[in-house]
Amino acid sequence: MAIYVTSKAKPKSRSPILLLAVAITAISLLFLFCSLVSTTGPSSSISTSRQNVVKLRPQHTGHDKYLYWGRRIDCPGKHCETCAGLGHQESSLRCALEEAMYLHRTFVMPSRMCINPIHNKKGILQQPSNASLEASWTASSCSMDTLYDIDLISETIPVILDNSKEWSQVLSTSMKLGARGVGQVNGISRVDLKENNHYSNLLLINRTASLLSWFMECKDRNNRSSIMLPYSFLPSMAAGKLRDAAEKIKALLGDYDAIHVRRGDKLKTRKDRFGVERSLTPHLDRDTRPEFILCRIAKWVPPGRTLYIASNERTPGFFSPLSVRYKLAYSSNYSEILDPLTENNYQLFMIERLIMMGAKTFIKTYKEDETDLSLTDDPKKNTKNWQIPVYTKDENTC
Repeated sequence: MAIYVTSKAKPKSRSPILLLAVAITAISLLFLFCSLVSTTGPSSSISTSRQNVVKLRPQHTGHDKYLYWGRRIDCPGKHCETCAGLGHQESSLRCALEEAMYLHRTFVMPSRMCINPIHNKKGILQQPSNASLEASWTASSCSMDTLYDIDLISETIPVILDNSKEWSQVLSTSMKLGARGVGQVNGISRVDLKENNHYSNLLLINRTASLLSWFMECKDRNNRSSIMLPYSFLPSMAAGKLRDAAEKIKALLGDYDAIHVRRGDKLKTRKDRFGVERSLTPHLDRDTRPEFILCRIAKWVPPGRTLYIASNERTPGFFSPLSVRYKLAYSSNYSEILDPLTENNYQLFMIERLIMMGAKTFIKTYKEDETDLSLTDDPKKNTKNWQIPVYTKDENTC
């Protein structure tokens, strides 16, 4: 009898567990069914929309590793009274982004960019002689997010600004980690930084120890096979309001061509010991004058076309002779769009770059790639060979 009672008692003691298991299974199946319905039902568009928002605003996790290269783009590890132009600074910035991309690290981008007064005619205040370095730096710089779309850049290379809360948290964490937190590196190759566990396991790699400009540390820029980001990357990453302005102007221009005429800062001469004027770009002044431009671009741009001209030439009406063949357009024709948006010439030039990139035919001042059309055959970079300027026509002029 005892055995009989015992055999009856065991099923009773197991039945609640069995019922609980069945209930959990039923609930799990119900949730699975609901999730399947939600992904195929009307709410799927909302889900997709949310995914897009996450993509546009990448969320960095606490397990990210970081690359820092100083608070100024051109002068890591030291203070500079001045800085280079936008193009030179972008070369450094693009290289630093490539390094972060190669190392699979989040790049800590300076929150401000220095503006060279030579390349700017608006928005920079004159500072009193007793102004502090910090005050002068702030007054002669602009917020990085007024130039670039940081979220858009982060779709390719994760980026945070050095004035963000996340950066403060990274600094705090690196201090707590001690030797595993941050490594001060100078002269270490990117391969070693990636493959040597001593560096690759660090939360933060700090390259600020170098006194060189960033792009000098990155790699041989002439080795095209090593370039991970094209030249067009940063121009296409312009801040949203700058891209919108460019689109409005492009719509007003319709079907157009464009030329970039760099003169002012490049027309430098110096006298040799005999008093003869010499230049690093002996043909540039000639090749960027209207009569020579007409001759040079005739084979690329048919008569009657709308020609957008972007230039740092400040002589009023300098390019007017081109109107005998083309309908001329300048940024000044669109001041109602541009003036409320542009606080400095860097922003203006970034808009103009987008306009030029949208042209049917775009002619640069210098040939940078084999496929480029250019106004002059002088090399863009020539640091040694000072020659006598040439103003006469020759058989290769057009």
